[in-house]
Amino acid sequence: MNARQALTWSCNSYFAELAGTLSPRVLRQALEERGLLAATGLTAQEEIAAFREPRTREQVQLAALGVEGIRITLPELAEAYRSLAAEMAAHPETVATKTVSAGLRDSASFGMAGAASLGGVPVAGKTGTASAESGGATHGWFVGLAPAGSPRVVVVAVYLPSGRGSDAALVASKLLAHSPLRKP
Repeated sequence: MNARQALTWSCNSYFAELAGTLSPRVLRQALEERGLLAATGLTAQEEIAAFREPRTREQVQLAALGVEGIRITLPELAEAYRSLAAEMAAHPETVATKTVSAGLRDSASFGMAGAASLGGVPVAGKTGTASAESGGATHGWFVGLAPAGSPRVVVVAVYLPSGRGSDAALVASKLLAHSPLRKP
């Protein structure tokens, strides 16, 4: 499996192996550069991510996957995607941009976030499902860029306190279906 396919199908083992090559300092730096460990200013009285500095390779992997040692907010995810869109627009010809862009488009077209495309707007994004801190419930989220491949980008972010990432992608498609981005 390559990076594009791993994004499309949310392959945690691929990204865990990749994260295992990072030092804790490099992981923190990467998260901070994307706005994932600070207030975004997008909402009043915003909460900030909780991040426990990893000490082992396994802890780095789990934190990078969002499984353990980190808890981020939806505004932080939205800011990270806004930052990603700006970075991809500034460097459209790099291998990294082409790979990430294609993986996010594929994910929201036919991959794990495929329901996001049902709104009639081309979208590039990812889903996530996180376990609740207590109990067996899960939280679902979807964050994406719409319209995909356009210089005019809107960040779409959906969080469901009870559900899965695929459920959040479906909600995103319903929001996009009623947006001015939808083509007649």
